[in-house]
Amino acid sequence: MNSSQPIDAGAALPEQTDVDAVEDHRLVALAQGGCPDAYRSLVERHQQRLYRFCYRYLRNEDEAIEASQDAFVRAHAALPRFRPKAKVSTWLYQIALNLCRDRARKAGRLSIAQSTEVAEATCRASTPDEAAMLGADLAKLDRGLAALSEKSRSVLVMSCLDGMSHGECAEVLKCSERAVEGRLYRARHELAAWWARDEG
Repeated sequence: MNSSQPIDAGAALPEQTDVDAVEDHRLVALAQGGCPDAYRSLVERHQQRLYRFCYRYLRNEDEAIEASQDAFVRAHAALPRFRPKAKVSTWLYQIALNLCRDRARKAGRLSIAQSTEVAEATCRASTPDEAAMLGADLAKLDRGLAALSEKSRSVLVMSCLDGMSHGECAEVLKCSERAVEGRLYRARHELAAWWARDEG
């Protein structure tokens, strides 16, 4: 990734519009024709959103940076084969999700950021006892996510942590919105059951 703009994992980014999607396809067509500036512009348009997605899946800044950079490298290599059947953003998310899954599998668990760092970034004005409680809950959530099946973890991260709509999740996961709703229902119950067992 090549930008002077700072990347904020917690920043709220606007959803893509149809105009954005048209511009993405225009840039892809130019990049396929050999224009390096077009692909650079495409990276700049999507790097914050893709990094944020990877961070919320992997919970580790270095891993997220590497995964999002790798996604853009793979996308560039696959440019000649890209066909405008779906949004460019969906295509990039699919690549990033596969890379995040691979990294999580290799680690045998989710790569988790230190809970104290997450708690500090979430609420800097917390008192010591509040920060400790928040840190404990975040650490527990990370353990819970790591204990879920990959299908459950993916849909929870995308929908609940990354704020993607059911339609966006369906495109990335290559399934119907109804299937996304079913996965979310099962994932929430799976996480709730794990949470109760952990408390016991």
